Amino acid sequence: MDQRQLGPFKVSAIGLGCMSLSHAYGSPPPREQAERVLLGALDAGYTFFDTAAVYGVGHNETLVGEVLKHRRNEFVLASKCGLTNGDQRELNGSPAVLKATCEGSLKRLQTDVIDLYYLHRWDKRVPIEDSVGALSELVAEGKIKTIGLSEVSAATLRRAHAVHPITALQTEYSPWTRNPEIAVLEACHELGVTFVAFSPVGRGFLAGGVTDVTKLEDGDFRKGMPRFQGEAFEANLKMFGGFADLAREVGCTPAQLCLAWLLQKDGAQVPIPGTTNPDHMLENAKAAEIRLSPEAMARVEALVNPQTVTGSRYAPAMQASIDTED
Repeated sequence: MDQRQLGPFKVSAIGLGCMSLSHAYGSPPPREQAERVLLGALDAGYTFFDTAAVYGVGHNETLVGEVLKHRRNEFVLASKCGLTNGDQRELNGSPAVLKATCEGSLKRLQTDVIDLYYLHRWDKRVPIEDSVGALSELVAEGKIKTIGLSEVSAATLRRAHAVHPITALQTEYSPWTRNPEIAVLEACHELGVTFVAFSPVGRGFLAGGVTDVTKLEDGDFRKGMPRFQGEAFEANLKMFGGFADLAREVGCTPAQLCLAWLLQKDGAQVPIPGTTNPDHMLENAKAAEIRLSPEAMARVEALVNPQTVTGSRYAPAMQASIDTED
């Protein structure tokens, strides 16, 4: 796979988001299937794997550590802190909690060092300077190599970067979530921070993976997202029809169209699609080989944009917990 720069690291142009193997989209897959996704991704050329302490409250880090420890030198490992306190889900950016979370992550991941360690969310009760300062101490101690931020605004990124160089900023970005275009992408370019796009296929919707919300499992957090509810969902399904038609014209799948669009939209960013399906993991990797014409790029943006997508990204309570430009 093509390579891109991520701070001091060279990584595959498309990384693997590991969350869905443990968390958020209903029941996790069987262990054997999860192993096929992780090991198959390495064999397919993925060299950037993204997990977090909160995914399954430790389950995902344990899975990644157990399955990939014998191939640890083949990939760049990212994890996150700030949304757990011990074995509890809790937004907490205090230095002591962040450091304790890192110790737990190192044990679960069965590694001596985490390559990229994100503050998963900014706890606004704690100055960003204090949280990033704690992470900088972990760098000095050799427990993490670089620092990242997730779901923060351009202004917060600049404040954090003044304390310690930030390697990556991660937030949701896809044809149907364009918030980073307001200010964050420009700030990343200005500061030399790599942008990492999570949910790059619209939480499966723009891959054609959600055509009937009644079939979503209990525990699937998409059930609480406005875009997947009622009339908004029906309107988005109609919008998706044109997007799927364009993918067929281009000669790729809808998921690949999303990823190819992102890769060409910004030659420096790294999308990290997740999946529980080994075949979809391979399909996503092949998106790095697709080159879209200027016309196709423009048609993607005309079909799927803030004016054609119905519903907000998060429900109000979740939206209040993040620090990004609306």
